[in-house]
Amino acid sequence: MRTVLISGAGIGGPTLAYWLHRAGFSVTVVERSPEPRQGGQAVDVRGVALDVVDRMGLGEQLRALRTRMRGMSVVDGSGTELFRSEEQTYSSGRLDSPDVELVRDDLVALLHGATGHDVEYVFDDCVTALQQHEHGVRVEFERGGFRTFDLVVGADGLHSAVRRLAFGPEERFATHLGQYLAIFPAPNLLGLDNWQVWFRDGETGGAVYPVHDNTELRVTLGFGSEPLAYDYRDVVAQKEIVAKKLAGAGWEVPRLLSEMAGAPHFYFDAMQQIHLDTWSTGRVTLLGDAGYCASPLSGQGTSLALVGAYMLADELARHPDHTTAFAAYETRLRPFVAANQALATENPTGPASEESVNHAKNAISLT
Repeated sequence: MRTVLISGAGIGGPTLAYWLHRAGFSVTVVERSPEPRQGGQAVDVRGVALDVVDRMGLGEQLRALRTRMRGMSVVDGSGTELFRSEEQTYSSGRLDSPDVELVRDDLVALLHGATGHDVEYVFDDCVTALQQHEHGVRVEFERGGFRTFDLVVGADGLHSAVRRLAFGPEERFATHLGQYLAIFPAPNLLGLDNWQVWFRDGETGGAVYPVHDNTELRVTLGFGSEPLAYDYRDVVAQKEIVAKKLAGAGWEVPRLLSEMAGAPHFYFDAMQQIHLDTWSTGRVTLLGDAGYCASPLSGQGTSLALVGAYMLADELARHPDHTTAFAAYETRLRPFVAANQALATENPTGPASEESVNHAKNAISLT
């Protein structure tokens, strides 16, 4: 039985674990967080990615978790409404679409629940060293000790440790898109009822929307900037950056910043894309944001992770030789990745066109 270590228990990692277990692999997932990650924005499962979830037998549960938005408003810094729609939202597209928008932590919990009994999960640990040999990869862990696996997959996000160890420093592969985003939960202090509000005030902007039956808000605050120097694990410093950049912004931003200070879950990062000439080296390969991050601006990071996981598992099941499998995975997936990464840069001031999204979300076949 071939053994596989997957670094990252977000979306791509558990999905890959599910399909590899089905194909007869012995799978271990290591995750830096002490538990399945909480928080995050609403994410979309679109087009062919929905087919992946349906094939996992999770389609009904996924759709039950979808957000129930009735529409959206766009306001300026003074709170004046500039636009409203009851047909679409910027985050999910048309409200009558079969695509599914749900909160990221709900999706993470769903995928973990589907794999927890069949896959070994190691939380509160991470990969610190990789040493490839002819017949395996020796992996060292932060908590101590080492294990050897036939294959290693980096599904550990934009700042992938596996990518750094196997391919080199992040700056060689990252393209900055000129923006930063902060995402955090807050009480529904605006009393929103399944309604999104987007705002723009100069170089800053963002969105708020209620989740979990309107009991809380998910807040996104953003600003334009050249690359900033900061520790992406220092949450206190990141909150200070956001507070400084949005100081003086109008609408409800002061109240939202006040809630941000005590938010239990917080995400902050540059909008970047990752581009590598190859996603594999020896017995190590990359999945999702680690290999081909499209950035949240594309709206397709989740779908890329789901589809990428399915394709990688499919090729590993087809080909006993990992080199052949990795090459086939790249050949099949690269056009899909390119189409979806392009969504992030099509319209710098807003979402990509509906036509472009419809093309990108279906730009691959699972067969």
